[in-house]
Amino acid sequence: MSRTRKSVEQPSMRILFADDERNLQELMRTELPRMGYGVTVCPDGLTAVAALEKEPFDCLLVDLDMPGMNGIDVIARARELRPEIEAVVITGKPSQETAIEALRHQAFDYLTKPCRLADIAGLLGRVNERRQTKRQLAALQHRLRRAEGDGDLVGSGNAMDRVRQLISKVAPTESTVLIRGETGCGKELVARALHECSLRADQPMVAVNCGALPENLIESELFGHCRGAFTGADASRTGLFEVADGGTVFLDEIGELPLSMQAKLLRVLETGEIRRLGDNQTVHVNVRIVGATHRDLEQMVEQGTFREDLMFRINTFEINVPALRERPEDILLLAKHLLRRHRTDGSDNALFTDLALQELQGHQWPGNVRELANVVEHAAILCESLPIDQSDLPRHFGKRQLRKEIRDSRPMTLRELEMIAIERAVERHDGNKPAAAEELGVSLKTLYNKINASEIKRQVG
Repeated sequence: MSRTRKSVEQPSMRILFADDERNLQELMRTELPRMGYGVTVCPDGLTAVAALEKEPFDCLLVDLDMPGMNGIDVIARARELRPEIEAVVITGKPSQETAIEALRHQAFDYLTKPCRLADIAGLLGRVNERRQTKRQLAALQHRLRRAEGDGDLVGSGNAMDRVRQLISKVAPTESTVLIRGETGCGKELVARALHECSLRADQPMVAVNCGALPENLIESELFGHCRGAFTGADASRTGLFEVADGGTVFLDEIGELPLSMQAKLLRVLETGEIRRLGDNQTVHVNVRIVGATHRDLEQMVEQGTFREDLMFRINTFEINVPALRERPEDILLLAKHLLRRHRTDGSDNALFTDLALQELQGHQWPGNVRELANVVEHAAILCESLPIDQSDLPRHFGKRQLRKEIRDSRPMTLRELEMIAIERAVERHDGNKPAAAEELGVSLKTLYNKINASEIKRQVG
């Protein structure tokens, strides 16, 4: 899939400037907005701390020598309130001791008065680059924790070709996308492919499983919180929407969000603003939202468990991911791809025996690609040398399929069901009846008796 790469507008830094010199205050109040930054100007340290307590800032530009509260004390307090803030020291008395003290309090750098605008602009540019790098690193760490393998969309059939076409159409836009499909069919891989083909590909993608978060922690996880916002909030925390600023937020299982959070998500979609728990100020974030669900959202709307207005907002563009049973032509291709995650030995043309392939292709895969990945991993561990045989597949694998066939077939007698299980077990063990008896949990004598009884019945019948 090709794309035309354009830069996405980067979010502006919010700067808190504190200095008791009036001329510098006016200079920053005028010039920083011209550089593209938001700025709040304070005449002293105490005022700066009060501002920090009210709203979030990305960068603190602070004079060392101020009445009431010096710059080092302001930085120390800022670290308690906003651990992610970047601090820059301004001083009219440069010395080695000053530099060491500033660095000890984790200041990014320091400027010497009188400050040239070019020096200020250059330093703030480096601060912004550092902020972007830290944010991308946080997103990458989050992504790695959740990773379940590579992001390739494997499939050669018409169903997956259609998915790729839809991704290539919508990826370069800023439209909100809803990905629908059964559990385990690869919705997150589609979301990741969409992000990688978008204009935000060099920015973070943060994935959130809405169904896995406790209801009382969802808001803090998504939007962050301030210190003291609730019991146990000993420090401020940046939410995942801020971590993803400039990139993509993937809300997996969005249908699991409680109604209270649905309203807050709708506000983010409408205004681009979030508010940390315990904070009175809003923060603007520039994110693209991609949702995914296996639920029938229309039915949930009728039942009153999902907001209709939110459904319309997240469903600007829809991608349906087919279940694995709907793309049987991809089973072998996927199985080989998944096997190569675990095993590099063996020829690509001889990774599975014919019997193993029959088992894989005859299965209905209610767990979709995720179930296939687990089956292949089990077989890769059990198999001493490739190709993987039927006996390397999980012992319960055929039994699950048998239960599915039984549900879908005509009513059968207990004896018929028993003989189907026996025949499959003997077949799996290539006629080795002692091994089949062990798998079935019966004695060898019992197994022979049941087989003989079945043969006699067939002859009489």
